[in-house]
Amino acid sequence: QVQLVESGGGLVQPGGSLRLSCAASASISIIPVMGWYRQAPGKQRELVASISSGGSTNYADSVKGRFTISRDNAQNTMYLQMGSLKPEDTAVYYCNAVPWLMNYWGQGTQVTVSS
Repeated sequence: QVQLVESGGGLVQPGGSLRLSCAASASISIIPVMGWYRQAPGKQRELVASISSGGSTNYADSVKGRFTISRDNAQNTMYLQMGSLKPEDTAVYYCNAVPWLMNYWGQGTQVTVSS
């Protein structure tokens, strides 16, 4: 069973950047599509970016052009480079498969965008 651990969150000012990492305890090459999800206070968890094992990517309209998802199957790690951050990007960010699997949810990493 793969365990996913998110890291890289923090407090950043509007317009700033952060890079999130998702480290897997086993090979992620067996997961055809992986994604980054986020959940803001009082809102449902949403998928913001996904990437296939072949490198095809998709983004939610709200982050398109600002976020870049990538994965390194050899290192069993996925990344989310976030730029031009806005206060509305504040949320706990999680990585998981797409569609998500219950056993893959980790603790997430908090991203707070505030001046």
